[in-house]
Amino acid sequence: LCRDTLEMLLEQVDLSGVSVGLETMGKKNQLGTLEEVIELCKLSPSFAPVVDFGHLNAREEGGVFRTADDYRAVFDAIGTALGDSYAQDLHCHFSMIEWTGGGEKRHVTFGESEWGPPYEPLMEAIAKEGLSPVIICESAGTQAEDALTMKQYYQSI
Repeated sequence: LCRDTLEMLLEQVDLSGVSVGLETMGKKNQLGTLEEVIELCKLSPSFAPVVDFGHLNAREEGGVFRTADDYRAVFDAIGTALGDSYAQDLHCHFSMIEWTGGGEKRHVTFGESEWGPPYEPLMEAIAKEGLSPVIICESAGTQAEDALTMKQYYQSI
């Protein structure tokens, strides 16, 4: 259904010069695994993945992103399937997310560190690979503070 809808969009709307982001989702019963998003993005160069690392972590009930290599694998999968420019300039979201058996329950703050994923390995992967993603911090009520924490960590690497 989603593929059909996106194909209809392509037929009916001129997307020249427009990028439409297709986001990974945090609940297990939703469309939106990394693989599904990549496949849908292959329909048109106007479609670009939006990776929410907290969503991917919550879908699997945690532990997905422990090391820089775990994060790097996401960028590598996107680069291999869609082209390096999609990975280099990836639009992504980051927050720690509480989960249940069904996946995402709620976004939390960096102060609630029992949930994940950790941001430090993401910053390390970005720095070591020379990537330039746009990262939107979606912490619950502390977006600015947590974004600054990520920035300061990145600058310390």
